[in-house]
Amino acid sequence: MRLKVGFLLRSALVVGTFLGLLLLWSSLSPKNDDESPFGKREESVFGKGDPAGHFKPVVPWPHVEGVEVDLNSIRLKNEKADQDPNHQLNQRQVIQKQFVTFKPQTHQYSSPVLRKGVLGNFEPKEPEPHGILNGPGEGAKPLILGPEYKESVQASIKEFGFNMVASDMISMDRTISDLRNDECKYWHYDDRLLTSSVVIVFHNEGWSTLMRTVHSVIKRTPPQYLAEIVMIDDFSNKVHLKERLEEYIKQWNGLVKLFRNDKREGLIQARSIGAKKATKGQVLIYLDAHCEVGINWYAPLIAPISKDRTVCTVPLIDYIDGNVYTMEPQQGGDEDGLARGAWDWSLLWKRVPLSQKEKSKRQHTTQPYRSPAMAGGLFAIERDYFFELGLYDPGLQIWGGENFEISYKIWQCGGQLLFVPCSRVGHIYRLQGWQGNPPPAHVGSSPTLKNYVRVVEVWWDEYKDFFYASRPETLTLAYGDISDLKRFREEHRCKSFKWFMEEIAYDIPLHYPLPPKNVEWGEIRGLETSYCIDSMGHTNGGNVEIGPCHRMGGNQLFRINEANQLMQYDQCLTRGDNSAVIITHCDRNQYTEWKYFKDLHRFTHMPTGKCLDRSDLLHKVFISDCDTSKTTQKWEMNNIVAV
Repeated sequence: MRLKVGFLLRSALVVGTFLGLLLLWSSLSPKNDDESPFGKREESVFGKGDPAGHFKPVVPWPHVEGVEVDLNSIRLKNEKADQDPNHQLNQRQVIQKQFVTFKPQTHQYSSPVLRKGVLGNFEPKEPEPHGILNGPGEGAKPLILGPEYKESVQASIKEFGFNMVASDMISMDRTISDLRNDECKYWHYDDRLLTSSVVIVFHNEGWSTLMRTVHSVIKRTPPQYLAEIVMIDDFSNKVHLKERLEEYIKQWNGLVKLFRNDKREGLIQARSIGAKKATKGQVLIYLDAHCEVGINWYAPLIAPISKDRTVCTVPLIDYIDGNVYTMEPQQGGDEDGLARGAWDWSLLWKRVPLSQKEKSKRQHTTQPYRSPAMAGGLFAIERDYFFELGLYDPGLQIWGGENFEISYKIWQCGGQLLFVPCSRVGHIYRLQGWQGNPPPAHVGSSPTLKNYVRVVEVWWDEYKDFFYASRPETLTLAYGDISDLKRFREEHRCKSFKWFMEEIAYDIPLHYPLPPKNVEWGEIRGLETSYCIDSMGHTNGGNVEIGPCHRMGGNQLFRINEANQLMQYDQCLTRGDNSAVIITHCDRNQYTEWKYFKDLHRFTHMPTGKCLDRSDLLHKVFISDCDTSKTTQKWEMNNIVAV
C-alpha cells in the first residue's frame, strides 16, 4: 500500500512539473494574434465603448538614454558570451544594449483613418457658439474702425504691433473661419491621444490678443487632453500683465498657470524654462502669444506624436490681419496651398512648394508631410523627447535661429518633422510701425547673427561655407563655446548635413542655389564720401538708393561673387527701367553682369558696357556711360562693418 501511495505521489510530481514547464513555455512563446511592439500596428479605428478593450497591451521600449553604441562590438561581445556555458544572456539587456538611442514610440496607437462622408469622431457635432452673436469680428469678419480712432490705433500699433483698439472690441471667444480642406472633417482618430501642456511665452504683449490665445485653446481643445496652459512672463513691465492677469486666470481654477522670469531671458530660453515648468502634459505645444487655434486642431496635431514619440508636428499657420482681424491662408505653396519650411543660405526663413516627391509619399492631400524646417513659433513635441534632445541650445539669445537648430537636431539625430494640414492655427503678424522689443542691456549686439553662427557651426559641417559666403560679416563674430553641442551630436551619432540635404532638404537648392564664392564684400561707398548704396529693404524689383553710411551692414551690405553677381542675401542688383538699378531675387545663373575694378574704383555693367553711377542729391542709383572724370562713378567696397 505504501509503495502504491509513494508511486502515485512521485507520478503526480513528475506530471505536475511537466505541465508547469509546458504552461511556462506557452506563456513565453509568441502567439500569432499578438501584436509585436516592433511589428505593424493595428490600422483600424476603435469601435464604440472603452477603446482599451480593442487593443492588446504592448511591452514598452526600455527607457535607455545615451549613445547608439558600435553594433559590431556588441556582436563580438555576444559571440564571446555564447562560448561561455556559464553566461546567461538576458533578453532585456540585449535590447538595452542595441537600442540606446531615442525611443521610437511610447505606446501602441492606431493610425488615423479617412472615411469620406462619415464625420470624424473629433469633429464638433454642432456649430461652435458665438462669443457675441453678430458681434464685431465674429466669424473673422473684418472690423474696420472709423477715422476718429486713427490716433489711438497708431499708438497701439507702435506699442504692441497690432491694432489693439479693434482687438479689444472683439470677443475673447469669437468664432473664426474654418480654412481647412473639406477632407479634414472625415478623418477618424484613435482617442488614446497623449495629453498636452500648452506653453505660451510673452513679453509686454497686448491684453486681448494674449488672452484670446488662451481662450481659443480652452474653447477648441478637448478638455480630457488639455493638462495645463503654462504662461511664461518674460519680465514684462506693462501694468495690465501684473495683478490684472493674475486675477483673470483664476477663473480656470488652476488650469492656467503663470510663471514670471526674474530677468529678460528672450523668447528662446523662456521656452526652455516653459518646458521645465510644464510638468503635467505628455506633449509640449508651443504657441506664440497672439494666436487663435482652429477647429479640431488638436487631434491631427497630436496623433503622429502619439504613434511615434520622435515626431515633432507643426500646424499650418494662417494669417490673421493685425489691423482688421480677418483670417486667410498664407500665400504661396503648391496648388493646395501646401509648402515646406526652408531657408536661403543667409539663414532667412523661406517657404517652398510641396515637392512631387513628398506628394507621392501620401495617399491623401490632407495627410501630414515632411518638412526640412519649421518657422519655430508653433509646434508640438513629446516632452521627454524634447529634454533628451537637450531643449534649445542654451547659448542662443533672445530670438532667431532656434527654429533651424531644433529642426536640424530632430532630423539629423533620427527624428521627423511633419507639417499637419488638418491642424490650423491663426497667427497675428506685427504691423509696420511697431517699435519692437529691443534686447536687454546684458545681451550684446547682433544676438540673431551670433545665433545663426552657432547653428551652422554645430550642424552644417562643410555647408557652413555657403552661409559665410552669404553672411561674410559674421566670419570674425565671436559665438561662444559650442563644445557641449558638438559632443551631443557625436555621442548620439547624428547624421551629417550632407545626408540631410540629400535626403530631406533636397529641394532647397532648386529654389535657393548654393552661392558662389565672394570676390569682395562690404558696403559700397561713394569714393571719399559718406554715402552708401542702400537697398532700403526693397526686394523683388524695388529700387536701390543712396543713403548715409551707417556701417551696420544690413541693407547696406553687398557682395560681388565669382559669378559676377552683385548681391544682398538672395537678391541681385540689375538694370531696371530707364537705367535705374533695382534689386530682385536671383539664382546663381541670373544677373551675372557686374565687374568690379578695384584699382579703378569702378563697377561695370557688362551687358551694356556702362558704369554704376549715382546722384547724391536725388539719392538715385543708375547706370550711365562710363566717364573717368565723373566722381559719382567712383566707388570703394570695404568690409568695415560693425556687427
